[in-house]
Amino acid sequence: MTPLRKPRYRVDLSHLQAVCEANYLRLCRMMPGMSVQDEVSIIVDADDGQQQRLIMRVLERCRYTTTLQLIHERRQDWLAPPSMEIRLYHDAGMAEVVAAYNRRRFRGVYPYPNEQMLQPDEKTQLNTFLGEWLGYCQRYGQSAHPVVINP
Repeated sequence: MTPLRKPRYRVDLSHLQAVCEANYLRLCRMMPGMSVQDEVSIIVDADDGQQQRLIMRVLERCRYTTTLQLIHERRQDWLAPPSMEIRLYHDAGMAEVVAAYNRRRFRGVYPYPNEQMLQPDEKTQLNTFLGEWLGYCQRYGQSAHPVVINP
C-alpha cells in the first residue's frame, strides 16, 4: 500500500491579484498625497487602551512605481512590531509586499519543509496579512491630517 501524497501547492493567481489590487486601493485611500507627501502617521487605539501608530513612509518614487515602508509602532519591548516594504505598481493598480521580517523577494511557492520554515504560500499570506492590517487601521485609525476618501 503506497502512502497518500499531499497535493503540491499551486498559486491561486487570480486570488493573489485580487488581494494586491485591494491593498493598492487601501494604500491610496490612506495616503492620497503619496506622489508628493513623504510620510503619513495614523494613530490606532488598541483594545488594551494603548495607542499604536502606523507610519507609512515613501522610500522611492519612480514613474510607474512607489515603494512604501510601513512601520507599526507600539510600546511593547518584548515583541518586535511588524515592518514591511510594499511596492505599488500604479499602471497595474496593484500593491505587493516586497520585504518583511528582514527578508526580501518572496517566491510564489516554497517547498515544505524548508530551512527558514516558510509556508508554501508565504507570499499570499503576507499580502493577505497586509490587507487585514490596513483594513484594521482604516476602521480604527485616526490621521493627524485629514484623509480624503473618494468613493
